[in-house]
Amino acid sequence: MKEKEQHMDHRTKPEDRLPFSQLAAYGAGGIIPIALFNIAGILVGLMGNISLGLSAFWLGAIMIVPRLWDALSDPIIGHLSDNTRTSWGRRRPFLLIGGLLVAVLFVVMWWIPKGDMVRAWFPSDTGYQWFQLSYILLTLLLFFTAVNIFEIPHGALGMEMTTDYHERTRLFSAKSFVGNLFAMSTPWLFALASMEIFKGPGGNEADGMRYVSLMIAAILIPLTFWWSYTLREPGFVKVAKQEKTPFWTDMKRTASNRNFIMLTLTIFTLAMGFNFVQLLGSYIPIFYVFGGDKVAGARLLGINGTIWAITGLLAVFPLNWISPKMGKRNTLTIAILLMVVAQLSKIVCYNPNYPYLIIIPTMLLSAGMLFFFTLGSSMVGDICDEDELKTGYRAEGSFYAIFWWFIKMGTALASFVAGALIVLTMFDATQVTKVDSIQGDIKEMRVKVQTWQRFRGLTASNAEWLANTKTQLSEALKESKEYLKYLDKESKKNQDEKSQYLPEYSSMRKSMLLYARSVTISTVSGLENMQLRVEQEGSLFAISGIDSLQQSVMSLTLQTKLEKARMHSFELLSHLRAKSEKNTNSKEHYQVIISNIAGISKAIDGMNTSLSAEYLDKELSAIESNITPLTKQTPYTLLMMRVLEIGLPVLLSLFSIFFLLRYSLTEKRSHEIKDLLIQRNAERQKQPE
Repeated sequence: MKEKEQHMDHRTKPEDRLPFSQLAAYGAGGIIPIALFNIAGILVGLMGNISLGLSAFWLGAIMIVPRLWDALSDPIIGHLSDNTRTSWGRRRPFLLIGGLLVAVLFVVMWWIPKGDMVRAWFPSDTGYQWFQLSYILLTLLLFFTAVNIFEIPHGALGMEMTTDYHERTRLFSAKSFVGNLFAMSTPWLFALASMEIFKGPGGNEADGMRYVSLMIAAILIPLTFWWSYTLREPGFVKVAKQEKTPFWTDMKRTASNRNFIMLTLTIFTLAMGFNFVQLLGSYIPIFYVFGGDKVAGARLLGINGTIWAITGLLAVFPLNWISPKMGKRNTLTIAILLMVVAQLSKIVCYNPNYPYLIIIPTMLLSAGMLFFFTLGSSMVGDICDEDELKTGYRAEGSFYAIFWWFIKMGTALASFVAGALIVLTMFDATQVTKVDSIQGDIKEMRVKVQTWQRFRGLTASNAEWLANTKTQLSEALKESKEYLKYLDKESKKNQDEKSQYLPEYSSMRKSMLLYARSVTISTVSGLENMQLRVEQEGSLFAISGIDSLQQSVMSLTLQTKLEKARMHSFELLSHLRAKSEKNTNSKEHYQVIISNIAGISKAIDGMNTSLSAEYLDKELSAIESNITPLTKQTPYTLLMMRVLEIGLPVLLSLFSIFFLLRYSLTEKRSHEIKDLLIQRNAERQKQPE
């Protein structure tokens, strides 16, 4: 009862209140750790698997490496930040350098080398995939290091900007508020990357994300200069003359604080539980709720993410009302229970018939996590006060670094486990990427056909018609020559290495490659002849011959894309037949999809590019409408995704509550510590130097 009265009686003094300019500038820094940090962890894994066809297991495995690097870099950055002495302070130089590096490396991270020409450099598909995985690993290492250079000093700065128990929660709430405000747009990044304006007619989400990332960098760079110049370091006056301490002394003192250990284990355990299944949370809307429709799934993810962000914004206000009344530890317990209820509600809310029910657990989870992580950072600041009373030193950087290192290690372990869980569910990424290839081929063909339709009726003397014809021929010739190089290299490879397919696959693929090669050689020759003819005769064509000329040019420019579609449909059909033989329990599922792709393959094989543009567009449209269902996963996969995504966080939340009950730094004791520190500092000021 006394402790509750203490909650009610404490009021923040006017001199302890932070001005709005400082709250806004500090809060804006939440964009990097809240939004961009999670984008890299989620979208790289998601797009690497479903857009590039890379192994979910190995994507998860390589996510551990940056976290192992954090084991070294985080404490070092925290220690350097604590012991830096500049005219700018000890934190702000890190904010400027770290923010600019994050902006640049966020762009570099998405330019993963891909395409037929890159693939042709490698003797096998396995070598090509390892090259892409290596690129992702290197850029993630650099990106997360840049995030650490910014976030560790930024978090430490928040702990020393105010010593008031509740004002500290208000400051970290501002960070959560602005971070979630920016996060309102981040869930739409996948949807933006799926738009044709970014990915191009034949591209996928990985292509689109290259250009979306440039927009993010353009926003982040000016913000970095703003908060770096605006923020002040009131705590620097106290520590400017503080003796610099050895690295291992700081680490030992931090690791010996019992309350710090209990709080860190509480946050670590729960964060690990939800991070285990965070990736699955992106798969379920796409492949369970919408049956493999990535566009509809991306739209739901975007809406869901916006609801998450709005809820996170609004949850800041009840947090700052509940926490002073109930205390931080009790409020943290409420947050955990709220998240458990949210997980259990997914049993009903994951419903293909009512897809937007998913908003209910999203709102509960967002509020719970906002409470949880905001209070966690604020409570580390209280522990720093306790440590200063015992030791006489301020070491916010070291405490914050160790605190976030544990959370990041949980994220890393979760990334590895998430990849293993995707494998455990038997999710078929190869099926999805091969469907993407066919879909890309068909869309590119439709764009070409529709381009020719727009030029129908023009005469050869029309400059626009002539320029378009030359452009289309030039692009088609370049594509055909590149594809011919790819076919030459693929034909020379050992086809027997494709052991995951049926025995007859190797010989059939060899025949397909040779046939495609002969057709492409003929196409290259035809394009070169036509290009020469148009270049020489151009506007001299008789008006009566324009339609037949346009038909011939269009047919030639479509031929290589048609050969690609034939090869990709053959690859998908072979893959599905092999999966059907291996997974006898899902035979009925595969038979339906095999029947569908067989029909699409037949339509592609029978396509005649010399027909009219109107007829081809209609035929391509019919094929395109039947492609999306080909990505549908097996019933076992869809069930396991839901069981794991719901159950694991609930289990680990129970362990989190266990550790939280052993945290003993109450609000009453925190106020006592603050008063004792004020008293001791006043006595020191009275002492002669």
